[in-house]
Amino acid sequence: MSAPENLPEIDHGLLRFLTCGSVDDGKSTLIGRLLFDTKTILADTLNAIEKTSLKRGLTAVDLSLLTDGLQAEREQGITIDVAYRYFTTGTRKYIIADAPGHEQYTRNMVTAASTANLAIILIDARKGVQTQTRRHAYLAHLVGIPHLLVAVNKMDLVDYDEATFERIRADFLAFAAKLGIPDVRFIPMSALNGDMIVERGPRMDWYTGHTLIEILETTPAAHTERAENFRFPVQYVCRPRDSANPELHDYRGFMGRVESGEVAVGDEVTVLPSGRSSRIKAIQIGGVDQTHAIHEQSVALLLEDEIDISRGDMIVKSAEQPRSLKQAEATLCWLSETPLSPARTYLLRHTTREVKAKVAAIEHRIDINTLEQVSATALEMNDIARLTLKLAQPVFADRYAENRACGAFILIDETTNNTVGAGMIR
Repeated sequence: MSAPENLPEIDHGLLRFLTCGSVDDGKSTLIGRLLFDTKTILADTLNAIEKTSLKRGLTAVDLSLLTDGLQAEREQGITIDVAYRYFTTGTRKYIIADAPGHEQYTRNMVTAASTANLAIILIDARKGVQTQTRRHAYLAHLVGIPHLLVAVNKMDLVDYDEATFERIRADFLAFAAKLGIPDVRFIPMSALNGDMIVERGPRMDWYTGHTLIEILETTPAAHTERAENFRFPVQYVCRPRDSANPELHDYRGFMGRVESGEVAVGDEVTVLPSGRSSRIKAIQIGGVDQTHAIHEQSVALLLEDEIDISRGDMIVKSAEQPRSLKQAEATLCWLSETPLSPARTYLLRHTTREVKAKVAAIEHRIDINTLEQVSATALEMNDIARLTLKLAQPVFADRYAENRACGAFILIDETTNNTVGAGMIR
């Protein structure tokens, strides 16, 4: 292989990443090894998994137990629910989502992938690209994860053979080309022995690329790779009342999280759905004035003009307004055991806005095994489909490909208040 490319200078913000792949490809072991080799495991946690490993008759510590936290997972040796782990190095902070590998937990994988900026797709070097490998690669691409890293694991079981790695690499690239996945990187590793995780190890001199931790340290954080439009869904209107401070009577702050973009004092903004415009008078975090606010900051905005604003409204820059939609074409993952019914009315929640919605048409269901488009009149749990929704009131949305935060929504069953679907506006 050629020498590694120069690593880019990166804004070392928080990185959310996902591990996925087929069953028993070593996802949980990889995370355990990463935490162990970066010395981010607490001593009492390490002692607990050592005892559990001994009870299971193992001679070495089973690092997969760090993420398989449910009793059923430990008994079966599989991952059922999404497991989140947090760790930090001297360079940046991380949130890891360990997605289950079984087909019946597809909805869990979609949930985990929705906020990730990097997906590590593990492949067992002995088995090569499997159906679940393709399924998870497709899902990661579907939910807009911008960076894919294919980790060919268990290289120790194929004698660290370079030809095996290159064959798997070629197979996956052929599949990725069909889906139009642009950014794929590959790394051989042994999560069990720690080769190419944090340390390179002595057994794969033929691989001259970067280790896993080097790739993680230099992967761009969310919102940093291109300019984004300012989106501020209002969560709460703050009107304090304090008789000892009459000045507070004029205070009217609109509180929420900057989902994307940035804003500064003096910027012209428009409030949706009213369409009224004003300028930013002040930006505050914890009552302290700021000159500007950026993505993922929770702030209070004060406007120069008195405008009627409530929860569910959205504040945007006047020159960067989103689409107003009363009919939305979307891709939907159905999460409920109760099938989707086009005859029923659901509650659609988009950012902080809720509107009633009905399914106007199901264009097709996607066969997650073959990726073929199949006709459908209803959706079962874990089904993914393209459909059209009719909304009782408009929502102000971006295409999911342009803005993941303001292009996503969930469907809620009004009777049970359960979340039954997760969708992406196309």
